[in-house]
Amino acid sequence: MSDLDPRLNAFREGLADARLKDQVAAPRYVEGRPAGVARGVVDLRRAPDAASGLDTQLLFGESVRVFDEAGGWAWVQSETDGYVGYLESAALGPAVGAPTHRLRALRSFLYPEPNLKAPALDCLSIASPVQVIGEQDSYSQIAGGGWLYSKHLQPLTETSPDFVATALEFLGTPYFWGGRSSIGLDCSTLVQLSLACAGMNVRRDSYQQAGTLGEALNGLPGEVTLERGDLVYSPGHVAIMLDAGHIVHANGFTMTVAVETLGALEKRVLDETKGTGFTTVRRVSL
Repeated sequence: MSDLDPRLNAFREGLADARLKDQVAAPRYVEGRPAGVARGVVDLRRAPDAASGLDTQLLFGESVRVFDEAGGWAWVQSETDGYVGYLESAALGPAVGAPTHRLRALRSFLYPEPNLKAPALDCLSIASPVQVIGEQDSYSQIAGGGWLYSKHLQPLTETSPDFVATALEFLGTPYFWGGRSSIGLDCSTLVQLSLACAGMNVRRDSYQQAGTLGEALNGLPGEVTLERGDLVYSPGHVAIMLDAGHIVHANGFTMTVAVETLGALEKRVLDETKGTGFTTVRRVSL
């Protein structure tokens, strides 16, 4: 139907995003309506079926464009990183105004009132965007309903520029394929969420990041001098350099976010790729 990546462009049999009208042929084009994610973490799937493969997750407060709804499922595109997929319609709420803060704690409970003893409504994850509309005592009221502990929030006018330090906050977090929260996440999400707290929006998947994020260095590990924060990519994986010889990454070997030597990762990569090894090193400037 098209050479466009269907994970980043909303088109399927019989229906397409109206913004793609000059790029894909479809019997029906839809402008899409704005909506917001109303749950702490929501699965975005490849098909409208709870047993379908998980591609990624969306976070509370993130904006989406809804192109179709049927049978309790909505076909949407994330406004955060452009990812397209299906989520449960019940996880959507009305579009909320522009966010003022992001959740900066790894996770925090959303309360119905500014009271830590009140039964929590939900649990939000780091980097969730929220619009603060009021304050009382130590809590912030957010648009859409609920209260968050104010010290867990960071104004969008502020950032955490040391994204490597942010990545280290996730140490021990379980590895979860397609996961995008502090409950469980994969390698590219560790990069994405850490950079989000530094004020940078980046693509979701490692193959997308490897061609777009920062600047590619003219060489691979062993050929160039690696610095803290350099991103080392191999097929299907990314790791963050801590120093010239150590990395932090979410990985399926330890099934956690862990610190390892670059050499240990390289050995596994060479075995898994039958000699292909690392593919690129990218340096991010904030």
